[in-house]
Order: sequence, then structure tokens, then C-alpha cells
Amino acid sequence: MPVEIPKDKWPGSVREVTIGATEADGGTRTATIIVGGERTLPFMHFEAAMPHTPVVAIEIKDRKPDDWSPLLLAEWGDVMESPGAWAKAAEAAGAELLQISLSLTDADGTPNTPEKAVTAVQSVLRSSGLPLLVFGTGQAELDNTLLVPVAEATKGERIVLGICEDKNYRTIVAAALANDHLVTSRAPMDVNLSKQLNILITDMGLPLDRIIMDPTTGALGYGIEYGYSVMERLRLAALQGDAMTQLPMLVTPGFEAWKTKESKVGEDVPAEWGDWLQRAINWETLTAVTLLESGADILVLRHPESVKRVKLAIDELTAVCSG
Repeated sequence: MPVEIPKDKWPGSVREVTIGATEADGGTRTATIIVGGERTLPFMHFEAAMPHTPVVAIEIKDRKPDDWSPLLLAEWGDVMESPGAWAKAAEAAGAELLQISLSLTDADGTPNTPEKAVTAVQSVLRSSGLPLLVFGTGQAELDNTLLVPVAEATKGERIVLGICEDKNYRTIVAAALANDHLVTSRAPMDVNLSKQLNILITDMGLPLDRIIMDPTTGALGYGIEYGYSVMERLRLAALQGDAMTQLPMLVTPGFEAWKTKESKVGEDVPAEWGDWLQRAINWETLTAVTLLESGADILVLRHPESVKRVKLAIDELTAVCSG
């Protein structure tokens, strides 16, 4: 007797968002990336096709970071001295998108400047044809100072500017509007706060198809269960027809996983923890794949081996979808 699989048919869907602009679109990217478009929960292939598979980005910095794990410093080596060289190496490592994160200061403690930020971003654009995300330092006042000139210098490239939060979204959204860019909207693990911020951004006139939602999450063992639940509820609301949740989701498992004790500590730990490098890569990979299952459309990673493993997981999941 055949088993009939119950199927849901949802009234809503996730919006498609295009990142990057080719020469034909007025930019210089070699290709664009489209995310979103889902009409069912992640990888429920028997209910609806997945029009665009999730994509993997690699995070780079505008200079060699002071606070990254020595494992990451050893992996990337000298390319970290130049954002352009780092971008090229990240593309070779399998990145489909690049995220450049701006620093608060130079290595000597000198505050970052708009000129330095623009130079770093332009060097990345010259070195790689991948679509680009540009994230600020996390300090609202400085981000406003740095991101506006970056947006102006990259007009036509359709980059993603971040991070829009409730305290600093206005200036970043205005820069995106004036220069044909996109933004990320980040709220602290809360469905209603995510919706509220999206409403505030669209009230300024930015269309929903130029917004990517960052619901924030914790790493494996550090609050990922709650983040997973919020992402799942956001996706369910989108499929049920809530327009302010019908946005692709970006998550940063690289940032989250590499600040955990399990990834940072290599000495004076129990033998049961195993090899430091493999443990750290596993932490990043498992965090990313978990969030992939909760609806992530863009996963931002740091280690090349994690990129390989996560892309393999995506391939296997989509192969099941097409099988």
C-alpha cells in the first residue's frame, strides 16, 4: 500500500533579492547572485522546488585582524596584509559572495577613515568579480562616517551595506537609496523586532527586494536553539503571507563560532576535546549547517575548510531535492 506524504501549500513566499551588478547592469561584477524565492520550508522538495540554493560568503577584513584565532591567521597567511589579495584568495577558496568588514582602527591604533575604507573596498572590487557585502565596525557613529563614502564610491555595483540596526539604520538606508545599493537589517533574535526594523526601513522608501534580513543567532552550544527558533518562526510567517518577514536571511556562523571557547582555546583543555583545528572547523561547520536547515539563504564563514564542507552539505541537500 503506497504511503501518501502530507503536503502543505503555503499562500506566501520569500522575495527574490539580487546582489551585485554586471557590466550590462551598470556594474563590474562578473555575475550576480539571487537569493530567496522559497515557497516552503527549507529543503521540503516534495512541497515546492527551491528556485535558488543557499550561498556561502567568506568574511575578509580591510586589514589583518588583531582578534582572530591564530588558526585563521595561519590558514590565510600573508594575503591578510592586503584586502585585494585576501579577496582573490577567498574567491579561490570557493566563496560565492565576499563580505568585507571594516575595522575600528589601523594596526597602530589610528582611527579608521573614509578614505581608507573606500580604498580597501575598491581594491576588493578590482581583485574579484564576486558580488560584495560591506559591513561597518559595529559602532553606529563611525559606521555612518565610513559607509556613506563607500556607498558613493561604489555606485552601480549593487553592494549590500550593513549593518542596519534600530539605532543607525537611517543614514545607511539613505546611502543605499541614493546609490542603488541593498542593506542588511539586523535585530536581536526577535521576530517582532525584525519586523519592526523592516517596516522602519521600508518607510524610508527602500523596496523590500533590496533588504536582506539578519535575525542574529548564537553558535553551536551558545544559544543556537533560540536563534534557530526565531528563524523558523520568521520563515513560517513569511510563508503565511506576512510581507515584512518575506525576506532572505543572512547569518554569520563564522563570526559566532570562532569566538567560542571551543574554537579559541588550544591549550590546557580536556583531551576529550580532540584536535584544536578540527574542533574549530567542526564548530563553524555544524553551526552553519544547523542554520542552513532553519532557513538561512546566505552563510558568512571564515575558514576555507568550513566553506568546502558547508558547500558539500548544500550540494547533498539539493541533490535530494532534485532526485
